[in-house]
Amino acid sequence: SLHEMRGHTYEVTSVAFSPDGQRVVSGSRDTTVRVWSAEGDQLLEIQGHTGRVNSVAFSPDGQRIVSGSRDKTVRVWSAETCEQLHEMRGH
Repeated sequence: SLHEMRGHTYEVTSVAFSPDGQRVVSGSRDTTVRVWSAEGDQLLEIQGHTGRVNSVAFSPDGQRIVSGSRDKTVRVWSAETCEQLHEMRGH
């Protein structure tokens, strides 16, 4: 069955499934990254970017999320706690 995931306040620009297929990550022009269950429940909201999020992906082990933003940063986050683990500037 299909599930609708609502929560972003502006258009969604990128989505990806976790390696195990149990979660979905989304990035939006609202500057947030959100993690959802595959059934459509919002699990996490990650804040930190100051520009729209253009791309998101899970790491191969599903433990981290990477996001790229119009704020010229690439950031790596914990997929469990939302903690920012790394920030790469200058893109």
